[in-house]
Amino acid sequence: MKNKNHHRWIHRLPIFMTGVALSLIVANPGICEVTPKAKDDTVTQTIETLKQSDQRWIQINLSKQRLIAWEGKTPIYAIVISTGKKSTPTRIGSFKIQSKHKSTRMRGRNYDVPDVPYTMYYQGSYGIHGAYWHNKFGTPVSHGCINVAPNHAKWLFNWASVGTPVFIHK
Repeated sequence: MKNKNHHRWIHRLPIFMTGVALSLIVANPGICEVTPKAKDDTVTQTIETLKQSDQRWIQINLSKQRLIAWEGKTPIYAIVISTGKKSTPTRIGSFKIQSKHKSTRMRGRNYDVPDVPYTMYYQGSYGIHGAYWHNKFGTPVSHGCINVAPNHAKWLFNWASVGTPVFIHK
């Protein structure tokens, strides 16, 4: 019996971690699974529409602790992240980058962190930003934000603009 999973090509996408480089293998991105399990078909339809365009968008997978930056259907940058811990979870849903700050102070219950680099807020005080105070990427440790190594946060900050869609799912 022939293998029915023949792919015309395989694209290797580097996944960056602090001090470690991994590869994400995407076989035939046209059928690549990027659609979160959504109760709302609107998110699925929006992702499918973005995949048919050349628009930039960000996918965050909470269960895998991964962020992928996309241009249409092409994944161009993948990194290991840290999202919210159980007591302070990261919100699931469809958002857009609302504002960008090269450096900002973040305050909340039980934390006050100055000079947070490359912050992109997508809903209220929730954002994607550099985290210089820990090296636990791949583990949920934040107060709900998407923590990224500062060098990767800089890349994302320069790549994304206000209005860039952000999809967060389990």
